[in-house]
Amino acid sequence: MAQILVRGLDDETVSLLKERAKRHRRSLEAEVRGILVRDARRAVDREQVIQLTRQFRDELAREGKYFTDNTAIIRELRDS
Repeated sequence: MAQILVRGLDDETVSLLKERAKRHRRSLEAEVRGILVRDARRAVDREQVIQLTRQFRDELAREGKYFTDNTAIIRELRDS
């Protein structure tokens, strides 16, 4: 497994991470590892969702079905 050294964290951030680790009954290292893994996976999941959404919209467009941007309509209704 790889190792990462993070330099330059301010004392407040380290303190907050230690408090969070304590609440979760984990070591600081385990807490930081969990945060990094979760966030890295979330970024991948988000990109997959965006790509699937684009593919779905493209398929609908090929079938002649379109989505319209309703932002202006919603703003008009909200402001009235």
